[in-house]
Amino acid sequence: ALFTGEVSLAAEPDSAGVAQSPAAPRRPYPKSEHTLASPITDHFALRGTFFPASLSTDLQLDSPAGVPGTLVNAERDLGLKSRLNQGRMELIFRLRERHRLRVDYFGSDRDGDQVLARDIVFGGQTFMTNDLVQSKLQYSMLGFTYTYSVIRTARFELGAGLGVHLLEADARGTDVTREQHAESSGVGAFPTPALDGTWAISQRFAWTARAQYLGATVHRSSGSLGDYHTDLQYRWRPNFELGLGYEEIRAQLSFERNNSPAGFALSVKGPELYLRVSF
Repeated sequence: ALFTGEVSLAAEPDSAGVAQSPAAPRRPYPKSEHTLASPITDHFALRGTFFPASLSTDLQLDSPAGVPGTLVNAERDLGLKSRLNQGRMELIFRLRERHRLRVDYFGSDRDGDQVLARDIVFGGQTFMTNDLVQSKLQYSMLGFTYTYSVIRTARFELGAGLGVHLLEADARGTDVTREQHAESSGVGAFPTPALDGTWAISQRFAWTARAQYLGATVHRSSGSLGDYHTDLQYRWRPNFELGLGYEEIRAQLSFERNNSPAGFALSVKGPELYLRVSF
């Protein structure tokens, strides 16, 4: 016991004399900045849309001899459907922080079968009143739009740029009663200045809007195109959104084919319901 006590007493001065080193400061964990998930931060997005559209179409085709054709409303005069329930797709690529590329497509393919209520001259053929006429109208539009974000914050983005839309239209009419046939088709490419805006309202809601328009005349062809869209989206999951919007497309194309002037004007508008996948 005495020996142990002496050892303990001998150890006390050494223990007391050793300076206590201060505890090493703990390194704080790196702060992770919370990024608000929104269309402003998405690098890629794929949108599938249900589009119950309302359509109005005007057609005119002169004869090669210069006889003016009748201005025809396809829905009223030829019996084409004035409403069309269809799907649409849109792709958005963010190239670096402020550059975006949008690719979208719209197409319609409608048939009509109706007894005429008036005489119609189309492409040099005269379709008489009470004749049974079968008609077919196809229209497609593929668009590529590039925008640069002039303003970009965590909650707001405004971009300006240029789009190119490729338009194709094909109209055919067959007079079953008199066994007459006429058709016309045309293709056009239109550049359109574009504005594109996004507002991240909250963590789950965002509002977007865009507008594109241009009218031009080149040689014997002229046309105009307007594409307007707005929507409100709800971010259900970080990579999945649901949205409700409104779309309006106005296209007009006048051209000459085989010395036969032709005109085509289309108006498409209606609400949209869509599912969007992004990351």
